[in-house]
Amino acid sequence: MADRRLQVFYTVAKLLSFTKAAETLHMTQPAVTFQVRQLEEYFNTRLFDRTHNRISLTEAGKRVYEYGARIFELYGEMENSVRELTGEVSGVLIIGASTTIAEYMLPALLGDFKSQYPDVNVRLKVSNTEGIVSMVENNVTDLGVVESSVHNKNLAVELCKMDQLVAIVPHSHPLASQGKMPAAELLKYPYICREEGSGTREVIIEYLQNVGCNPGELDIIMELGSSEAIKGAVEAGIGITVLSKATLAKEIKLGTLVALPLDPPLERPFSFVHQKQKFRQRAMEELLEFARQYCKEHPGVGD
Repeated sequence: MADRRLQVFYTVAKLLSFTKAAETLHMTQPAVTFQVRQLEEYFNTRLFDRTHNRISLTEAGKRVYEYGARIFELYGEMENSVRELTGEVSGVLIIGASTTIAEYMLPALLGDFKSQYPDVNVRLKVSNTEGIVSMVENNVTDLGVVESSVHNKNLAVELCKMDQLVAIVPHSHPLASQGKMPAAELLKYPYICREEGSGTREVIIEYLQNVGCNPGELDIIMELGSSEAIKGAVEAGIGITVLSKATLAKEIKLGTLVALPLDPPLERPFSFVHQKQKFRQRAMEELLEFARQYCKEHPGVGD
């Protein structure tokens, strides 16, 4: 119902990027540019300054952006109010999740949610924790689910569940028969690590510091962008690593990898992250409440 030109302008202004806005809106970049120019022609003034491949809001653009925020909030409140009367829960939700959560927790959760609320269309964006927090900050996603602590005071952070991390080694490794993996032992063997910005990587570095080990002494021989790739490298005997225990159910069952609890133990929070704002569409409220209950009933990530 809201003016399409204003919606497109608001997204560009929020992200300060025509390219990112086009991706978010599932439009071509020329179509985004056309909609913004239409709005500029309507107001007979420039809304963006474009210099050196960068854009910024003009004074008029800032004014339109401020009113746009108020318009969309009122529009959303109106939509929620009507749907409360009719009992309808529908709409589009964009969820952002860090890699481990997207691969091992969300498929079952979202499948159950979709069964209960078939008129809600859920879109999932996958990135590392740093990327998901950025998406929530910029309103690219309605809700983020991340696998490390979030220290942004502008965002609401709510604990979902705790996740246990363990050391994993191939069966042929000299430590495979040990009951536990002392933290200091991680520094003695070639280590396979997630990429910069990964929540798993940040948690492990912080853990080593807290137990008196120097993370700089990790013999990182490979950095990979997914748990599946890392497990494959460990199976091939390239090195050892630390991952969520919930990612290892298949390999443990097949006997291709050995999971060793860390000494001292290591846990991390899985958290919901969203904007601190009064208004949220009803579908978002229902998903958040559904996810809270799901996490209580399924304390293991892979359950």
